[in-house]
Amino acid sequence: MAEETQKEETVAETPKEETVAKTELPDVKPGDTVKVYQKIKEVKDNKTKKRIQVFEGQVLARKHGKGITATITVRKVIDGVGVEKIFPLHATAISKIEIVRSTKVRRSKLYYLRTAKGRKARLKTKEEKTEKEGE
Repeated sequence: MAEETQKEETVAETPKEETVAKTELPDVKPGDTVKVYQKIKEVKDNKTKKRIQVFEGQVLARKHGKGITATITVRKVIDGVGVEKIFPLHATAISKIEIVRSTKVRRSKLYYLRTAKGRKARLKTKEEKTEKEGE
């Protein structure tokens, strides 16, 4: 019992990060091709260098709703090897998310794209609705 209370005290003592919900996020959906701009901190010879790294790929899934814990899974193929990253949407390390292209999908999770090759890995692009002139 004494050990359990000590654990609880140490958990209570650790400072929690303040999370702030971002308001300018685009409506990211599965099937979208996005560019995620992530802040990276590099340490070399006791010198810290901050830069922004861009990860462009297809959104396979969006999880945990639209709340502060929302995440997206982005997949990209580099030199024949598939790379997936999970990005928390409201993280401070994400400077911005840019939608490059939207596609028409009929699933909420596109995990089948992990094994699909060739034509089966293609997604149809969405046609933008244009307003009729002369109405």
